[in-house]
Amino acid sequence: MSFKSLAKYAIAALALTVGAANAQTVVLYSSNNTETVETALGVVKKKTPALTVQQVTGGTGTLMKRIQAEAKSPRGDVLWSGGFGTLGAYKDLMAPYKSPELAAVPAIFRGPNDLWVGTNVHVMVMMVNERQLKGLPAPKTWSDLMRPEWKGKFAITDPSKSATAYMLVYGLLKQFGRDGLDKLAANAVVTASSGSTYKGVAAGEYPVGLTIEYAAQEYVAGGQKEIKLVYPTEGSYLAPEGMFIVKGAKNMDAAVALYNGLLSKETQQELLVKNFRRPVRTDIPVSKLTSLPDLGAIKIFPLDQEAASAEYEQLVALWNLAVKGR
Repeated sequence: MSFKSLAKYAIAALALTVGAANAQTVVLYSSNNTETVETALGVVKKKTPALTVQQVTGGTGTLMKRIQAEAKSPRGDVLWSGGFGTLGAYKDLMAPYKSPELAAVPAIFRGPNDLWVGTNVHVMVMMVNERQLKGLPAPKTWSDLMRPEWKGKFAITDPSKSATAYMLVYGLLKQFGRDGLDKLAANAVVTASSGSTYKGVAAGEYPVGLTIEYAAQEYVAGGQKEIKLVYPTEGSYLAPEGMFIVKGAKNMDAAVALYNGLLSKETQQELLVKNFRRPVRTDIPVSKLTSLPDLGAIKIFPLDQEAASAEYEQLVALWNLAVKGR
């Protein structure tokens, strides 16, 4: 072998060695659906090519319990994502980290002491199938659905089966009190999952469904012209979701790289455009990139996320009573 060939071989071997040294592996626990995770990791991979992400999927509650059980020897590095109310109950499992990306994230979407940060925010909407209204005017307020003519004509998910449905019902209780919640429950068709609600509206099973903005928007983007999103004039409710680095994470450097990548403008913007996940960042022009309104254009009824978590058992019990009493 010539000296020149030997030199090329040595350089190639050195490059492989350096590449291996710079390669990072991170274990991601995620409750997001496959499409959302693929979108996000596709952008992260472009930004950080040396990062290898190993995924473990499951429901938020299940994953939190797993992290808790593994606390003495963590196997996961990052959890993405969970509702703020849920995250607040597991603060002792989190490693504080102040990301350089936080400058674009309002305080309302940050956890205390940099323990977690919001990655997207769900907005509660009324998903309307105009073909199924049968002469009824489309509802404009939550209160409209409390009227007798709406009995059996709209769907809502059991709040004990869905974290976002829980925040919706919690908002209704805080805004309209027990009387308003009872009236709405008396008229509602209660489904066992969030998917059953928005899929049922899309299929024409219900004229209206109380659901999540992004799920309804997927049908609009898919060409179902009869589907409309209504933001109640009394105010919509927010259910932010966030992520955190696991306390004692074995791959801390890689965890930080993934955390920053998921929070970056590029990732959040791609998640909005492809999956309609509303970003928490203020530097992404939602209404210019999609047909969704900017958050500032939506009337929001404020909710205390930590109080919502603390009142979970009480609210579910009230809801069950309301449903049984109809």
